[in-house]
Amino acid sequence: MSEIRRRRRWQQMGQQLHKYQNLLNRNFQAEAPNRKWVTDISYIQTKQGVLYLSMIRDLYDNSIVAYKTATQQTVNLVLDTIRQAVRREKKKVAAELQLHSDQGFQYTSQAYFNLTKEYGITPSMSRRGNPYDNAMAENFFSILKTEC
Repeated sequence: MSEIRRRRRWQQMGQQLHKYQNLLNRNFQAEAPNRKWVTDISYIQTKQGVLYLSMIRDLYDNSIVAYKTATQQTVNLVLDTIRQAVRREKKKVAAELQLHSDQGFQYTSQAYFNLTKEYGITPSMSRRGNPYDNAMAENFFSILKTEC
């Protein structure tokens, strides 16, 4: 006879405090710079180990507005990327700027909510388990990994 094992639940890395509407709704066109940004994190395998890359891409011209790397996938990695983007585009950031992401724990955190509110950025979020909603961010990482 075998023992009955309890089902193991995966521990989430952070509480999902904030969930946002999908305002982008796969409309990957922007009328002007700094109106619609997409963001995501991916990993890159290096000889020294895994490196996490957080980036923000402007949908107006598909340029990378900001990027940061770290050895751990943290909320601070995302926050630092946003700070870098706002610093770089300081006077050009539109009042109605949307920042679209997936539902990763970094983007649902209280710190992310506070920072986007502080900068007057409107968060937008993909539907759960739907990478096509954030296709422009996913596309960037796909090209990067193919080329490297």
